[in-house]
Amino acid sequence: MMKIPFVSFEVMHKEIEYKMLDAFKRVYDNNWFIQGKECEEFEKEFAAYCGADYCVGCGNGLDALYLILRAYGIGEGDEVIVPSNTYIATALAVSYTGAKPVFVEPFIETFNINPALIEDAVTDKTKAIMAVHLYGQPARMDEIKKVAEKYNLKLIEDSAQAHGATYKGVKTGNLGDAAGFSFYPGKNLGALGDGGAIVTSDRELADMCRALGNYGSDYKYHHIYKGNNSRLDEVQAAMLRVKLHELDKWNKRRNEIAKMYIDGIDNEKVITPVTEPDMTHVYHIFGIRCDRRDELEKYLNDKGIGTNKHYPIPMHMQGAYADLNIPEGAYPIAEEISRTELSIPMYYGMTDDEAGYVIDMINSWK
Repeated sequence: MMKIPFVSFEVMHKEIEYKMLDAFKRVYDNNWFIQGKECEEFEKEFAAYCGADYCVGCGNGLDALYLILRAYGIGEGDEVIVPSNTYIATALAVSYTGAKPVFVEPFIETFNINPALIEDAVTDKTKAIMAVHLYGQPARMDEIKKVAEKYNLKLIEDSAQAHGATYKGVKTGNLGDAAGFSFYPGKNLGALGDGGAIVTSDRELADMCRALGNYGSDYKYHHIYKGNNSRLDEVQAAMLRVKLHELDKWNKRRNEIAKMYIDGIDNEKVITPVTEPDMTHVYHIFGIRCDRRDELEKYLNDKGIGTNKHYPIPMHMQGAYADLNIPEGAYPIAEEISRTELSIPMYYGMTDDEAGYVIDMINSWK
């Protein structure tokens, strides 16, 4: 029996160990740990990678989304449209501003928001649409953009899981007015701790986000906003600079594993994900669906295969959002995904034999 973890950084980090240690030594010897050259250079490099003009490093992906919303003046009494199926950080960013998240159902095949349902959710309080590129596949941005333009709404990308993914040849981070990225260690581009970034081609927005994340200060001891402390530190920025050079290679390998899964999984009880035309998926998560998900998960775990569930309780049924008074059954597609989705191993360093073992075990499950 093979032992295959849900995720492993071992091969990835072994390959770049000397570069990472050199980068750390560079920061250590420089004796400058916040708002220095490493962060400045990473911001330039990541903005260029995404095809945008500006990048602002911050503390994490949630802060990135919150700072964007705050910089756009979204707050008490406003509404922001978010998918009903996503990680709770998407909605929390809205809640932190004092605004209300309004949920819209996804396509069950791709897990991403259904643009055809967005317009019905727009009210005179709506100020923005948060399009999540869930699991590493871009949302249908052209269709979403039409709704945003029709109602003069800001279009914000939650790109926390989609570093390097493309829609019609354009990278995430350059598909809306602004984008928030997470560099949580498990992400395709992950730091060695928390980290995040805002990416945009709007100079005014970038400057305001930078000030808001630096105690509301545009220069030292001069505070123009009631800001907070959310900055990407020099150590994490240096690590991310090393990893950014490897990202396309790592994403390519994820796609090879995904192709093995899609071509190889042949069990009528299991549904594999769909990649839409004109998109490149980067498979941060490879999520299958199964009506007997919990039984399948136990079986795979017993066979030495690590799994996860993204996400077992939909946002509208979380205690955190009990105040919205949304009953069970209100968002049946999100609830169906929460009940049936199972994430199987997907990481750079996974071998063909390991992927083959996962496939064989899924196919042999009755």
